[in-house]
Amino acid sequence: MPAPRTGGPLLSLTWSDHVTGRVGYLVVDRLVRGVSSGGLRMREGCTLDEVTGLARGMTMKEALHYDPGARYVPLGGAKGGIDCDPRSPDAYGVLVRYLRAMRPYIERFWTTGEDLGLTQDLVDRAVAEAGLESSVQAVHPLLDDGPAARRRLADAFAVRVDGIGLDELVGGCGVAEAALTALDRAGVPYAGTRVAVQGLGTMGGATARFLARAGLAVTAVADVSGTVAHPAGLDVEALLAARDGYGTVDRAALRPGDRELPGDAWLAAEVEVLVPAAVSYAIDTTNQHLITARWIVEAANMPVTAAAEELLAARGITVLPDVVVNSGTNAWWWWTLFGDIGPDAEGALRHTRRSLRALVELMLTRAERDGTTPRAAAHAIAAERLPVIAERYGWYR
Repeated sequence: MPAPRTGGPLLSLTWSDHVTGRVGYLVVDRLVRGVSSGGLRMREGCTLDEVTGLARGMTMKEALHYDPGARYVPLGGAKGGIDCDPRSPDAYGVLVRYLRAMRPYIERFWTTGEDLGLTQDLVDRAVAEAGLESSVQAVHPLLDDGPAARRRLADAFAVRVDGIGLDELVGGCGVAEAALTALDRAGVPYAGTRVAVQGLGTMGGATARFLARAGLAVTAVADVSGTVAHPAGLDVEALLAARDGYGTVDRAALRPGDRELPGDAWLAAEVEVLVPAAVSYAIDTTNQHLITARWIVEAANMPVTAAAEELLAARGITVLPDVVVNSGTNAWWWWTLFGDIGPDAEGALRHTRRSLRALVELMLTRAERDGTTPRAAAHAIAAERLPVIAERYGWYR
């Protein structure tokens, strides 16, 4: 959940599609050097309040990765959202028309990319059809060598590791590293530690891979068709190979011992680590009592409501917040584009692991020192860094 702030966002607008009547939103929470960063999501039921909260979260994610010695200078926070089922036959047309309507903002001060319901390939195709150069073209004037930076990012997007694109892997790598950092601090061995993941799309799939390869047992995975479980651990690589573009697993790929359970069974799975990696507000006051995991690692944006988090904390369950945990993908874009890392998997994953581990360590140490939750600690760190960024680059609101 976003931290409280004085006043509203810098820009908030609502768009209506003249063809279908579908509604979309753009919220710019803050600008730094005149530019903001935040993905575009598409889901049935998306609301302006949701997009506003996500935009504020992006401001904090950017601030948390501020390093005065790096080439990457954090941007402001923003977010886009479209109230439409991405599986609808109308979805692509709605996406293109939304991007055409948002063209002045994307050209000048909003950099965007894939989020829930959309892939970067689809966004790129729609961006081109809408007459735009790139979904991140607003940042191009800030680059020292624009053509070289764009080639570097394109080369990075072309990298695949064991069948999965590097752009998908970096986010899950960061989520996994956050979970592993918490385990290390608690002295919990990886072997024997069980994990349940909600969502096997871009973020959830990569997270499951990295945790399984670290030696943890991914015992439950949920998608739109239900939950798949095995007490000794699922074959994560087989599930990844059998999923469609929306992260739904073909059940024909299941092994004889794998069980098919109801969709919400992942919540009550007997695991130590729970990874909500799909929709916002997945864990609320009506279902939090089902959770027995010791840690909830927020791979999705805003998957745990504020009221539910209070109840979880009272039961000794720690929530590692989205503003830190899933910030790796956004940071990777800028590390690559600004030139802090090259377009190779080894360097990108190493930098992601090092950065996320340091940030999680800082957050958890601050939480212990202040006697607060990790989320409150992350918000406090971001609140301290935002004025420093503003002092260096000026206020844009």
